[in-house]
Amino acid sequence: MTAANTAHRATQSDLFKNLTKVGFIGYGLLHLALAWVAAQIAFGVGGQEGDQSGAFQKLAEQPFGKVLLWFTLICLVALALWQVALAIWGHRDVRGKERIWERVASAARVVIYAALAWTAGKVLTGTPSSSADQQEQATAGIMAKPAGAWLIGLIGLGVLAFGVGMLWYGWKRKFERKLNFGAALPKTRKTAVRAGQIGYGAKGVAFGIVGILLLQAAVTNDPGKSRGLDAALHALVEQPFGKFLLLAVALGVAAFGVYCFFQARYRKVGT
Repeated sequence: MTAANTAHRATQSDLFKNLTKVGFIGYGLLHLALAWVAAQIAFGVGGQEGDQSGAFQKLAEQPFGKVLLWFTLICLVALALWQVALAIWGHRDVRGKERIWERVASAARVVIYAALAWTAGKVLTGTPSSSADQQEQATAGIMAKPAGAWLIGLIGLGVLAFGVGMLWYGWKRKFERKLNFGAALPKTRKTAVRAGQIGYGAKGVAFGIVGILLLQAAVTNDPGKSRGLDAALHALVEQPFGKFLLLAVALGVAAFGVYCFFQARYRKVGT
């Protein structure tokens, strides 16, 4: 038996599947913390960055915060490993180009979960780094290259398209096919689906604003406009009725956190 076959069989074990489902609990906690940070920005209070680093710091401030943050880090690692398995062997319920696309998407999620786990580890070791500063530095580095502004503009369009895609994904309830409600009550199913719709919609709005800010950075040749999620939340609150818009986004992100808890129970996790 090859190492690849052994690894694939390991991903089919109950231990691996249960660890993955627990992973969604940590992902849900992260989104609840991020929603709380966004709400504080709306009310003009709080000192954390409005990004994942700020959310992890908020978790660390809670009772048993370090334990909670370690739990979240382990959950993110579990989700990353699950997506590695999906990127290599998974999505067998679809074929052809759709399977290729799903596996590429899983590979992208590996990067996302791993980056989040790295950020959580930085907070745990007392050396948190702002993703806003990192994105600004990265944008400045790219814009310093020949045709760098055009590249940032293309990235901005890609992020904006991703945000629109998330809105569509949630509105059309495309995520529902990845859930197995079994004998769950109709009310439970309805609540989970509604939380998913609202959550994906809110995240789509946030990504859309990040994409627009990247486009602005490219057009104005100002990398300072590109500071990721933190800048997106602050840009939103500065708009007319911005406080209420940001609170709506915060509630939506919290809804996604609740949806993650439903995923811990009902998500299909086999490859």
